[in-house]
Amino acid sequence: MVLSEGKPLDRAYSHHFSGLQLAPSEQARITVVAGDILRKLNLYCYLSDVKSEEMSRMGTRLLNVWHMFHELELPKMQYALQMDEREYFDRLEKAKVQPALWDGCPEWLDTMGQAQLGDAWAKERAALSTQPKRYLRVNLLKCTREDLGKKLRNEQVQTKEVEGVDTALEVTSDSALFRTESFKKGWFEQQDAGSQLVAAAVDAKPGMRVVDACAGAGGKTLSIAAQMQGKGRLLAMDVEQWKLDSLKQRARRANAHNVETRIIASSKTIKRLKLSADRVLLDVPCSGLGVLKRNPDAKWRDTPERLPVLVALQKHILQSYSRMVKVGGILIYATCSIMPEENRDQIDAFLAENDHFKLIEDENISVADSGFDGFYLAKLERISE
Repeated sequence: MVLSEGKPLDRAYSHHFSGLQLAPSEQARITVVAGDILRKLNLYCYLSDVKSEEMSRMGTRLLNVWHMFHELELPKMQYALQMDEREYFDRLEKAKVQPALWDGCPEWLDTMGQAQLGDAWAKERAALSTQPKRYLRVNLLKCTREDLGKKLRNEQVQTKEVEGVDTALEVTSDSALFRTESFKKGWFEQQDAGSQLVAAAVDAKPGMRVVDACAGAGGKTLSIAAQMQGKGRLLAMDVEQWKLDSLKQRARRANAHNVETRIIASSKTIKRLKLSADRVLLDVPCSGLGVLKRNPDAKWRDTPERLPVLVALQKHILQSYSRMVKVGGILIYATCSIMPEENRDQIDAFLAENDHFKLIEDENISVADSGFDGFYLAKLERISE
């Protein structure tokens, strides 16, 4: 479904699990195995001698090889295709001396990563092949981080606080988070800790006028609403109405009553807000190459030809949407990419053409160094019209 139909992995999980009565541990097991196979799909295909077009027919061999790789007992499957052990171990030794293959990295991505990050790419590539951790963002409109941790413990969900991210808890147990009362009551959202750092950089205060101009389904919007303590005006905008509809539901559950949604129907929507906002967050469409351990399917669908199109779109959004920032206001540009072409290069080009903005600071959130997903953020101040 993910590879044959191009369906995003999270939606494929939702489709597969709908109607199934699985224990949380069983569901977790399926997601762990499927996610890991996709993170290193080319490696497991190589080890099992299965071509990509043969996966639907030879999937049992691929699954057996995954178990062999992790030194686990082979699953009991009727009519399973076995792998010759001698051939497997021969292939395993050959794979160990091919770093990109070992890290589950397609050739096009390895070439791009080396070109843009140089020596730093190897550690990022390796980190992107690991299983992602589960992080929660406490909803400060309803509880404290300590209260949430205690509440979740009572619901058999084990967590620990995340150093350096005041709103984050890491989930350390295989638990069905969305079945908990804590979730139903809006005490938390599932959100990567790196993403929480991007939202924190907005530093919105109660009473401000804030625009989240590429809001999507609103994870960062809700974080900003908590910063504002529900006071002031928070405008969440996007070009897709279904995402804003989802955000409305989440905002109600979170008690984020100062969130207002608005579809971006044309450039006039942006022009009407010229020089009006204290803060504007531009979490722009990007390659997503910082979040591949969470969305590993993307690297098997994407091609290098997509990046120039995204870079052009980012440049347009940055130039156009920055008009909403008032003098003295702050623009926060962010991506979930680790590629400089989408990040600092964009900021440098923008500042070269817009001397009415100045750079306050920027930050690369490294997958390898942080353990979080990879992000970039830059804070710019408008100093004149």
